[in-house]
Amino acid sequence: MRILGIDPGLQTTGFGVIEADGPRLAYVASGTIRTSSVAVGDLPARLKILFDGIREVAARYEPQCAAVEIVFVNVNPQSTLLLGQARGAALTALVSANLAVSEYTALQMKKAIVGHGHAKKEQIQAMVQRLLNLPGLPGKDASDALGLAIMHAHARVSFDAMSRSTTLQRRQHAQFKGGRTY
Repeated sequence: MRILGIDPGLQTTGFGVIEADGPRLAYVASGTIRTSSVAVGDLPARLKILFDGIREVAARYEPQCAAVEIVFVNVNPQSTLLLGQARGAALTALVSANLAVSEYTALQMKKAIVGHGHAKKEQIQAMVQRLLNLPGLPGKDASDALGLAIMHAHARVSFDAMSRSTTLQRRQHAQFKGGRTY
């Protein structure tokens, strides 16, 4: 199964694509979508770049599903609202590409990849490099996105087991420690 991970941001959105075959994971691609070419105050243009970029990544790598980071509340409410809009553009792009989308918090991803929820970016980069056998460290935003994809590759095994053992619908039973799946 090919999984696309998205770490949304208004200035830089990271993406990572992996191939999961049982417990084996293989790196496919990763990178960032940057909106720095547009004026800071032009929110609609920035959201369009994110939407188009994610659609392009989905079309190029043809994933079967996606994992997106859930927004956390910043000290600055305006920053949280802007990040939420970037995340909305990302979710809309994924859904319009007919992808099943799962959402996880940064804490969940850090626990799954590094082993504790307060891991630093450098620790995530190093573990993603090891888990995917990469020749070098991925970028910080790309490593978060790859971490989300790796986490989903492992979590989907639990989702599949739960769906076989219960009659509940996917949306109702797939609340994996606070994450959401639609």
